[in-house]
Amino acid sequence: MSQPVQRAAARSFIQKYINKETLKYVFTTHFWGPVSNFGIPIAAIYDLKKDPTVISGPMTGALVLYSAVFMRYAMAVTPVNYLLFGCHLVNECAQLGQGYRFLHYNYFTDEEGRKAIEEKWKKTD
Repeated sequence: MSQPVQRAAARSFIQKYINKETLKYVFTTHFWGPVSNFGIPIAAIYDLKKDPTVISGPMTGALVLYSAVFMRYAMAVTPVNYLLFGCHLVNECAQLGQGYRFLHYNYFTDEEGRKAIEEKWKKTD
């Protein structure tokens, strides 16, 4: 690409994405609330690879309900907060995965299977 074309592309990008409205949005709670809240789904995704014997069923259930409520809230506020919706959508999926692991381990695995799972996780600790 020639330099004038690169300059024009950069100028176009800056005018489109780095403007007063974008900067105003970055300094609002509409932006920082969901950004800071992304720690929950990141932790939940990370926990999907951990020992299923330590999953808390009540906490997982509470987080599933919490994310469902806030996904609805994100769509009800004006203006619609898609970042908050996305954060809670990711969390909902991760928590449902944790819930599946909890139910599978505690209610659908026989005693032999539980012992095998416990042994597997003892070796990796």
